[in-house]
Amino acid sequence: MDKIEQIISILKRDYPKFRTPIVTEFAERTRDPFKVLISCLLSLRTKDETTAKASKRLFELGESPEEMVKLSEERIRDAIYPVGFYKTKAKRIKEICKRLIEEYESKVPDTIDELLKFKGVGRKTANLVVTQGYGKLGICVDTHVHRISNRLGLVKTKTPEKTEFALRELLPKEYWIVYNDLLVSYGQNVCVPISPFCSKCSIREYCERVGVERSR
Repeated sequence: MDKIEQIISILKRDYPKFRTPIVTEFAERTRDPFKVLISCLLSLRTKDETTAKASKRLFELGESPEEMVKLSEERIRDAIYPVGFYKTKAKRIKEICKRLIEEYESKVPDTIDELLKFKGVGRKTANLVVTQGYGKLGICVDTHVHRISNRLGLVKTKTPEKTEFALRELLPKEYWIVYNDLLVSYGQNVCVPISPFCSKCSIREYCERVGVERSR
């Protein structure tokens, strides 16, 4: 078993110890690409607990593009506060819902290229919708995935987007979807940005600890 397989195997074993990332939680509960898209937008620059509460409040007001587009921007703002950039996100949600209705028959696109045409949707969000909403292949790379992949020495990249394309070349396709969940969970609980918990890291023997100056 090579290094990547060992790492994935260990992280899968440890995964139940930690809380499931909130967008994944929504996806597992609903399998609704629209809710995955909206909750992912809310999660950007926002803690999971805040995202969970804001998503719940918003989806109680509307669960489809048709229902949500009827809400005023102010009502959406009130529902999602205090997520990061809540005013901008309220505006984006209205725009996205309107466009979904007018151009996509209210159906969220299932390809990354098509999703990237929406303002406010980046590669992370697009990949998450494709993988968690539709179960199609993709590699979602957020700050945790980018950081840990570089710390481990699996890639040597400067941006999440470059990490995504490097991982597409490196990872066997069977690991593409699960990789994000495993690393986000581990990054929130063990391999944190500053002073990671290397002393209790179960994959330390496979880690090159690139860029780690201080650990616990």
